[in-house]
Amino acid sequence: MALVAGSYEKFIWGFSLKTLTPLFSYPSHTAPIKCAAAAGPLAASGGADDAVHIYHLPSSSDAGSLVDHSAAVTSLSFFCSPSAPSIPRNLISGSDDGVVCIFDADPFVLLKTVKAHKKGGVSDLAVHPSGRLALTVGRGDSSLVMVNLVRGRRSFSCRIEKEASVVKYGGENGDWFAMASEGTITVHNSEDARVLQELDCERKVLCIAPGESGILYTGGEDRHVNAWDTKSGKKAFSIQDAHKFRVKGLVSFNGSDSPKLIASASSDGVIRVWDVNMASSTEKWSPLLETDTKSRLTCLAGTSLR
Repeated sequence: MALVAGSYEKFIWGFSLKTLTPLFSYPSHTAPIKCAAAAGPLAASGGADDAVHIYHLPSSSDAGSLVDHSAAVTSLSFFCSPSAPSIPRNLISGSDDGVVCIFDADPFVLLKTVKAHKKGGVSDLAVHPSGRLALTVGRGDSSLVMVNLVRGRRSFSCRIEKEASVVKYGGENGDWFAMASEGTITVHNSEDARVLQELDCERKVLCIAPGESGILYTGGEDRHVNAWDTKSGKKAFSIQDAHKFRVKGLVSFNGSDSPKLIASASSDGVIRVWDVNMASSTEKWSPLLETDTKSRLTCLAGTSLR
């Protein structure tokens, strides 16, 4: 299992999750890194330099760049087929001019460019586990957009009450999705977008990560890592003061053959790994592992590749 972190100082880091041992560190972008994604043996980063960089984790090498965007790349997501969960099939990227790019991942070739948001930029995107569609939330137009990834076109758009900055699918088959708007998270049914729960996080939410059994992890300006039960709408547990500064990235590692772990990254450069099993313990939370990149981290991604 591996983690990938990007920073304001244009560096990308790769770490082994087992020990948080550095795998690589590259000054890969010419402007701050804004997003990262990882799946199987691959990772990607998007920057304010309008570029996407690809990394091969087993060899700790930079595998090249994609320069198809004309604005800062703000969101990235790999898609892996359920029949081959460790082999990325596509890379989906969103940028500050409202464009979504759909790439083949072997080799990396641009398949389609979609103008998802007409009056604003893409703040975040989420790819459905089926790989047939993606959701994007926009900055400037307060909208939720559905992109048909098979046909490569914008298929649905609606205004939302509050501008959302984060969107993620959850559930075993993408049964629900969650959107973060400032300090509020709304959980929606994927079929009809009906609101299932509204979670009050009090402070601004900067990152979310779906876990197992309907759990949703959140991090942000309150410096905590909170776990919410999306079925009841109640907080399952909280890692109070998980970091000294705001939490900028979260990754949830689940699976019957591996421990349940959460990795969190803070804007002060610290990355910590937590054992979810401690939630049932009376002991005070303490990280299993910790490393300090000594930089201003902006994003965190992870892959279960061993």
